Amino acid sequence: MGAFLSSQASKNQPREHGEAPGPESSKKLRLSSIPPYGHGHPRLIPGLPDEISLQILARMRRIGYLKAKMVSRSWKTAITGAELYCLRREFGMAEEWLYVLMKTADDHKLIWHAFDPVSNQWQRLPLMPGISHRRGECRSGVSWMGLGDLVSAGIRISDAIRGWFGHKDLLDSIPFCGCTIGTVDGCLYVLGGFSRAFAMMSVWRYDPIVNSWQEVSPMSTGRAFCKASLLNDKLYVVGGVSKGKDGLTPLQSVEVFDPATGFWAELPDMTFSKAQALPTAFLVELLKPIAIGMTSYRGKLYVPQSLYSWPFFVDVGGETFDPEANSWAEMPVGMGEGWSARQAGTKLSAVVDGDLYALEPSTSSDSGKIKIYDPQEDTWKVAVSQAPVGDFPESESPYLLVGFLGKLHLIIKDVDNTIKIMQTALLKPTDVAASSAGTTCQNPDVSLEQETDVWKTIATKNIAVAELVSCQVLSI
Repeated sequence: MGAFLSSQASKNQPREHGEAPGPESSKKLRLSSIPPYGHGHPRLIPGLPDEISLQILARMRRIGYLKAKMVSRSWKTAITGAELYCLRREFGMAEEWLYVLMKTADDHKLIWHAFDPVSNQWQRLPLMPGISHRRGECRSGVSWMGLGDLVSAGIRISDAIRGWFGHKDLLDSIPFCGCTIGTVDGCLYVLGGFSRAFAMMSVWRYDPIVNSWQEVSPMSTGRAFCKASLLNDKLYVVGGVSKGKDGLTPLQSVEVFDPATGFWAELPDMTFSKAQALPTAFLVELLKPIAIGMTSYRGKLYVPQSLYSWPFFVDVGGETFDPEANSWAEMPVGMGEGWSARQAGTKLSAVVDGDLYALEPSTSSDSGKIKIYDPQEDTWKVAVSQAPVGDFPESESPYLLVGFLGKLHLIIKDVDNTIKIMQTALLKPTDVAASSAGTTCQNPDVSLEQETDVWKTIATKNIAVAELVSCQVLSI
């Protein structure tokens, strides 16, 4: 270590006049331009230039920053500064953490927990702020709905409709009902939802560098149950519901947030072409189109859709958005037919290493399984024949599927209120004919008996009477 510091310090000697700056010199100049951490500030590490100290801090594990910020005011300023995290990316030190959103059963608060897989530690995030009801912020809303379904951002839209009658008074004190979750530029975003029976335009951002929430530019439209996804370093939001002249109205509008500018821009509406193709005007009026999910895949956005007229739901495929052409097109037929609301609308789809996976929950006659989409053949194939999940419950406890650390993970809650993060290697099918027929497809390297053991629990956490809502991954 001493030799490393001595070598680095010698490189920081002033160059001779007229010497052309090389890449290392440019880097040193950039680091040397870091502003002082206070009037007459001491060195971050006594006896070392601050740029060298910053390089040392950048090589620490993120979990250590929680206590390192308490060393001194200058350390806190350095650890919450953007320069440190630029260095972490340059040094290949960026770490993936999993952020899990849960809802407490007693007071219905949404709480976040972050999981660090390196230290195997959990960290609770600060509570999301309350909602300020400023004039003009919540122009559109719904006059009545049920708390039990709307408070969960990850609940099925069918359950939400069931709860749209009664319990209006409960909503007056519970914000973020039906909000959606997204990520962009290394931050978590909580968008829209209901509060005091209004569909909100508000957007809140959690910055893990400073460990705090901040309200940012609102969406142009108040939305609840909208869908969000990251594509090309921008955050896209589609659909959702609001209140029109005739009551609850699904939204076809789309907008995108660019963190570089801090502004939202409107995009072409979804066409819901399947709804337009219905044979009679009666059916068009009766069946309402809803976007039930959204996934970024192969440079485009894929939005599965359903038509509903409570209590009936019909999966009708979906649409894809091409950001280069700035237009919508119909989703491939095979993709839509095998990607039902049970798999797309409840956080049960994930892209890992360029492959699209979906969890098909178990039924009374079949076990749960993981499917993978084959874009060449436009078909879904079974990748894992037995997933450790039961039948989809009527309560607000969805299973979550997420790509994390380059592998597929399931997040489940057992009967003892223990949250489990379960990991499996990416298994790919080979029996195309059997898969297309809907039968189980085995991986050639894993026998049927072994396939029940491909899941490994990498973390657990007991959360007293809490429900799973959503999850996201940030690399910092």
